Amino acid sequence: MWSSSQASTRGVVEMGRVEAGPSHFPKRPAPRNSARVNPSRTHAVKPCSAGDRSGISVKCNLVWSSQPSSDLRHHFRGYSSASEAVLTAQSDLRKLLVGNEKIGVLLLNLGGPETLDDVQPFLFNLFADPDIIRLPRLFRFLQKPLAKFISVMRAPKSKEGYASIGGGSPLRQITDAQAEALREALCGKDVPAKVYVGMRYWHPFTEEAIEQIKRDGITKLVVLPLYPQFSISTSGSSLRLLESIFREDEYLVNMQHTVIPSWYQREGYIKSMATLIENELTKFPEPQKVMIFFSAHGVPLAYVEEAGDPYKAEMEECVDLIMEELEKRGITNPCTLAYQSRVGPVEWLKPYTDETIIELGQKGVKSLLAVPISFVSEHIETLEEIDVEYKELALESGIKHWGRVPALCCEPTFISDLADAVIESLPYVGAMAVSNLEARQSLVPLGSVEELLAAYDSKRDELPPPVIVWEWGWTKSAETWNGRAAMLAVLALLVLEVTTGKGFLHQWGILPLFH
Repeated sequence: MWSSSQASTRGVVEMGRVEAGPSHFPKRPAPRNSARVNPSRTHAVKPCSAGDRSGISVKCNLVWSSQPSSDLRHHFRGYSSASEAVLTAQSDLRKLLVGNEKIGVLLLNLGGPETLDDVQPFLFNLFADPDIIRLPRLFRFLQKPLAKFISVMRAPKSKEGYASIGGGSPLRQITDAQAEALREALCGKDVPAKVYVGMRYWHPFTEEAIEQIKRDGITKLVVLPLYPQFSISTSGSSLRLLESIFREDEYLVNMQHTVIPSWYQREGYIKSMATLIENELTKFPEPQKVMIFFSAHGVPLAYVEEAGDPYKAEMEECVDLIMEELEKRGITNPCTLAYQSRVGPVEWLKPYTDETIIELGQKGVKSLLAVPISFVSEHIETLEEIDVEYKELALESGIKHWGRVPALCCEPTFISDLADAVIESLPYVGAMAVSNLEARQSLVPLGSVEELLAAYDSKRDELPPPVIVWEWGWTKSAETWNGRAAMLAVLALLVLEVTTGKGFLHQWGILPLFH
């Protein structure tokens, strides 16, 4: 009755149980099977009316009844066709799964500053996250002071970027639209649910969403990170925060929940991405000669090689699946994958997007179609980094024709398939017992918060710092430690200036800029 494409794409579901651990996160993806992308599945979605951003035309009143479910005798009436009987049975099963439960879906995303005044505090929240900037154990007490310093120093340049795209990130508006579209899609599939948005680094924060979930009396919660591929630094960071919230609240301890950790293999996502690429190729003078350039957000290399982060393996498999779908449509363009948005002195996943663009230009590539593979919403990385910085770099490198695939946003097939993912996860929603919390065992059968975190935490704590030991001489180690010492000295100077109100920064009129 259910699709063979399961909601959880990392972990083995056996008899309502997930096996998870570092060994289940291979550096290369496991061999694919045909069940992951099933061309026979279709989604009947009505076209949206003018001005409807959701892309789904469905009306549904969200009502939770305290009355028992209706009589199921209609199961035995005659049907005009076998397909009608199957569809009716699926609808009845969904109603049984929902019953009198209050279903909630929590969408997790990064968040972004909505105004220029939000940029510096947003950056502080970002860099204060130890999953974003890892400090050696000895220096972890400096996490927030360092985040403050970096956010203040980076804010002016970041403000320029956000000013160039309209004065703020559109991420919240797009995510809110996706939440409403998902709610309507679920309602159209006979699963009334409330959909909430929880951002990691800006409003509405995950904590705010959880408070609303409690006020609404949600009894079953499906947690759905809006990152197609799982990574420690994205989904993992959001789930770590969610875990800490769950542990401190009795209501949440007793609430049933499950997590869909990643969904890059799902048919709706793959088909939607292929369709967007196919549409953009037609805009080039010679579509068959266009290089399809997948650009993904990067992560530190140590997360993949040392902590077992499945991000790289999932990203490579995702590209393979999209290209296989394009081949079925007769599109055989060459493609490449690179990683963008690296920060800091440590090594990140390679190849880097900017370096790859230059190399492609040197090799004679004249037409390039950029595909933001790890983003489902438009934000600073797509609108400014790709559309402005990488486009300019491509043109300077000899690439004459440039294009960019838009983010999925509220694409109808994509939203409908997300709704299917939520429905498919409902049978695996389980209770989170206090004893399980104390024993650090699995909280729920499918994709539990704690299991997903435990899959890499044991190795994450053992990750070496960017520089393991001091090395004398003009070495990378010495340069890095000298840089750290300089940063600590600057930080100490700033603290002294602020606390005393005296010093050459005040005399030169520099310090007031930081207020």
